Amino acid sequence: MRPIQPPSTLAAAATITNRNRPRRRPDLTLPLPQRDPSLAVPLPLPPTSAPASSSYSSQQLVSSAQPLNFSELERINRIGSGSGGTVYKVLHRPTGKLYALKVIYGNHEDSVRRQICREIEILRDVDNPNVVRCHDMFDHDGEIQVLLEHMDGGSLEGAHILHEPSLSDVTRQILLGLFYLHKRKIVHRDIKPSNLLINSRKQVKIADFGVSRILAQTMDPCNSAVGTIAYMSPERINTDLNHGMYDGYAGDIWSLGVGILEFYLGRFPFAVGRQGDWASLMCAICMSQPPEAPATASRELREFIACCLQRDPARRWTAGQLLRHPFIVQHSSSTTNHGSNQVHQPRELLPPRPHFSSS
Repeated sequence: MRPIQPPSTLAAAATITNRNRPRRRPDLTLPLPQRDPSLAVPLPLPPTSAPASSSYSSQQLVSSAQPLNFSELERINRIGSGSGGTVYKVLHRPTGKLYALKVIYGNHEDSVRRQICREIEILRDVDNPNVVRCHDMFDHDGEIQVLLEHMDGGSLEGAHILHEPSLSDVTRQILLGLFYLHKRKIVHRDIKPSNLLINSRKQVKIADFGVSRILAQTMDPCNSAVGTIAYMSPERINTDLNHGMYDGYAGDIWSLGVGILEFYLGRFPFAVGRQGDWASLMCAICMSQPPEAPATASRELREFIACCLQRDPARRWTAGQLLRHPFIVQHSSSTTNHGSNQVHQPRELLPPRPHFSSS
C-alpha cells in the first residue's frame, strides 16, 4: 500500500517553515494494521499490581518459580468433587511435594480458555497466608487442570465450632484473606464452608476463586447454582432488590456471615435445608428476616453476625472493618503476635456499633 501524500500546499508550507530540517522519507510511513473483530476476547480487569501486558498460552505455566512438568505429577487419590470439576491429591515426584490438582470438566471454547489463562496470570501474583496458592495451569488432552496448594486438613464443611475463641480465630483468618482479595479488587462470589480449607498447622485459607468465576459464566445457570445459592446474598438472587445493583464485596460479607453462623450452630441457619430446592431457598433468603445468632452466643458474636447479615448491602461492614470488631479483637491477642505470623490490623475507622433491642 502506498502512503497517503499530503496536499501540495501543505507540503510547500512545511518546506518553508522547516527549511533546515531533513525531509521525512515518505517510504517510512506505514499504514495502521487492520483489526480482526473475531479475535477480540473479553477479559476481566486486572488488579493494579498485575502485569501490564503479558502473553500466555493455555499450555504454559504461570508460576514464576521453577516450572513443573505435568508428566512429573502422580495422582494419589481423589480428595473432592463438585459441579465444576474433581480435585486430586498429586505428588511431584522430583521434589516429593504434595499439591492439589483440580481437573475442570468440559471441553471449553478457545475464548474461554484464553479467559482462564488471563485469570490465572492475574492469580499467580496472589500471595497471602489465608488464600490458597495457585501455582500452575495445564491444558492436558483438552482438559484444563489447575495446580493448587495442598491443604491436608480438607474443607470446613460440616464443622461445628461452638468454642467462641476458636470460631473467632477461624473468622479472623478468613477475613484477612477476604481483606487481601478485596483490596486487590478481586471478588470471590462463592464463599461457603466447602471453599474454606484448613491444614495441619490450623491455617485457614480461602479456595476456589478466580477460575471458577469464569467457568460459572459458561455453565448452565440451573446446574451451577445448585449448592451455592444457599450462601448468596438476597440482592444477588433477586435482582429487583437494592434497585438492581449488586456489590460483590458486600455479597462476600453476607456469605461469610451465613458460614460463620453455620459453624456456631452446627447447621444451616435458615429455616430450610441447605440442599433444599431453589424456590424454597430463594424465599427463605430473600423474604424472611436475616438469621441471628442465638441468645446463648456472646453479645460480640451476635453483633458480628448482625453486621454481616444486613439486608441492605450498604449497611454491611467491610472486611477491614470486621477485622476490628470486638468479636475478632478480644480473641486475637494470643494469635496475632507470633513472629512471622504477626498481623497488622487495617487502619480503618469503624462505623457506629449497631443497636439491638433487649428482646
